[in-house]
Amino acid sequence: MNSFDSKDGFFPDEVVIQILARLPIKSLIRTKCVSKSWYNLISDKYFTNRYNEVSIRNPMVLVEINDPTLNSKPSLILVDNSKGVSEFSLDFLNDRVKIRSSCNGLLCCSSIPDKGVYYVCNPMTKEYRLLPKTRERPFSRFYPDGEATLVGLACDIYTQRYNVVLAGYHRSFGHRPGRTFTCMVFDSDSNKWRKFVTLQNDNFTHMNRNQAVFVNGALHWLTASCSSVMVLDLGTEIWGKIELPSEVTCEARNIRIYLLECEGRLSVVEISDVWMSIWVMVGGDYRVGEWCMVDRVSLRCIRGMVPGVFPISQTNECVFLATHKQVLVYQRRSRVWMEMYSAKHSSVLPLWFSAHAFRSTVFSCK
Repeated sequence: MNSFDSKDGFFPDEVVIQILARLPIKSLIRTKCVSKSWYNLISDKYFTNRYNEVSIRNPMVLVEINDPTLNSKPSLILVDNSKGVSEFSLDFLNDRVKIRSSCNGLLCCSSIPDKGVYYVCNPMTKEYRLLPKTRERPFSRFYPDGEATLVGLACDIYTQRYNVVLAGYHRSFGHRPGRTFTCMVFDSDSNKWRKFVTLQNDNFTHMNRNQAVFVNGALHWLTASCSSVMVLDLGTEIWGKIELPSEVTCEARNIRIYLLECEGRLSVVEISDVWMSIWVMVGGDYRVGEWCMVDRVSLRCIRGMVPGVFPISQTNECVFLATHKQVLVYQRRSRVWMEMYSAKHSSVLPLWFSAHAFRSTVFSCK
């Protein structure tokens, strides 16, 4: 890598990169206008990777604020552990959409008025791609509501390649749904969908659909029984299964299980009336690795909120959780709870229903 020459009067590239990699994206875009040297530096793939590496270590929560009393598009709130709360919209899509999945700065959205229409967008850069439709029209034939049971977005920040997965039980016209589980996988490089079919006996709950976790080249979903994790390897297109920690059980009353990612590792969070327990998968091959409990958090400080609290995003430093009207953050080292956002309108839908883990990256979806 070359350094800026002395006539520019700036520091070497690596020093500038370290500074620019910590700017918000809007500020970063403005700095492209400073000089040709800065424009080339910021546009370089090395800088893009460096910026994204820094960004994915800063967890955020993206929340759709829906007020059923107002006939308007939902507003979007971004809750940042270090920068606070900001508001933005997806108006650049020119469509009424619902966020279905989030991964490494990109969102997969489905059109509300037009079923079967999907977008992938970066809300920070306002880039988007309208995904092509397929001739087989599978998206309008998923049972029971016409939408894919599972929606997953997998984004590799280093290759700048992503996949969208739509999966569910397929129903032929005029027939009851069978036990055939159909998967459609969109590849950003080829701009095409591919289809594969398998037999799947596990059901997936509505709440767990929002928590598709991309780790180690595979997408993960928690089964409805909370007994295991279903894994779709995007390289082989084969479904697998991971057992949960032996200590985790949904059989006990008031126990809830959630699947998250924690700094590149698969994580399970168990919430009871008084405790939040966090496990991560350790080992070289995580599919044959072991679960390790890394934290056990008392919930006494938020006792009244516990029945409606849901973990959304986490790192080794903090955990974001959403309640009916609030977004909370728990600082794991200091063991301090903080309220980051509170909904103003009493009629809004529960925040946990539309909250997503988010990272602010310069991932291109073109």
